[in-house]
Amino acid sequence: MRIFVTGAEGQVARSLREAATIDTTLVLGWGARPDVDLTQPDTVHRAIDAFRPDLVINPAAYTAVDKAEAEPDLAFAINRDGAGAVAEAAAKAGAPIIQLSTDYVFDGAKGGPYLEDDAPSPTGVYGQSKFAGERAVAAANSRHVILRTAWVYAPFGGNFVRTMLRLAGDRDWLTVVDDQIGCPTYAPDIATAVLSIARLVQADGWRADYAGATNCAGPDAMSWCGFARAIVAGAAERGGRNIPVEAITTAQYPTPAKRPANSRLDTGRLASVFGVRMPPLEDSLGRCLDQLLGAPDDIERTSR
Repeated sequence: MRIFVTGAEGQVARSLREAATIDTTLVLGWGARPDVDLTQPDTVHRAIDAFRPDLVINPAAYTAVDKAEAEPDLAFAINRDGAGAVAEAAAKAGAPIIQLSTDYVFDGAKGGPYLEDDAPSPTGVYGQSKFAGERAVAAANSRHVILRTAWVYAPFGGNFVRTMLRLAGDRDWLTVVDDQIGCPTYAPDIATAVLSIARLVQADGWRADYAGATNCAGPDAMSWCGFARAIVAGAAERGGRNIPVEAITTAQYPTPAKRPANSRLDTGRLASVFGVRMPPLEDSLGRCLDQLLGAPDDIERTSR
């Protein structure tokens, strides 16, 4: 199967690259700047047309949530117009598209986990641009799968896990927001889910119920503070410093962009339609920390 992927260095794109190396049935093509620029639709069309994919994956995005408040034109150019261009190019190539989206399309006011048919109501530029991108993709390519994910982390790139590890190495305690709840999601797990969906579409052909939004996030919900405590505890098992993590409120840590208080995503549709279930946090975070710090057993053996 020939798959064209936008971006190259993002957490999901890099995870797709690693996952594809162990599957010789996959031929992946990459579209990254400067050759493929989502703000220049003609570069997108040329690259996808030349590669002739069976399926296109678009994880590339403008993801600087706070900076987007000051750069709305650029955020919309990439997340709306660029995503629409990728979907249009895929449609012209006769290929379905898997588009990555975000929990930030919701305002966070719901009491329970969000379902796919809950009405989006993004509060910031980033979420607004990503929701506009969802609509642009759906309009440009009827064979679209939109995967909404949340709180993405990996052993590489800029993310919460790596930030907490760095701060825990420098400070005697951490203060982390405890009134925002979400589902931490490991980028390699997203890549595995995306490729599973791609193989299903290729093997069985397109089905109408594939189209639309599907939540794709980790199954464990917690606050940022709870996530930070899990990271610190896991790092301590691997030889890191076990420092206290104190809870604070969102009001005590103001940011330019408003974050959803509730980012929980229900993943029932992911399982029922695509047969994909995301691994628990304990497993995924453990694998991430093993890559960053080494497995506990390895550390114990080398310390003897």
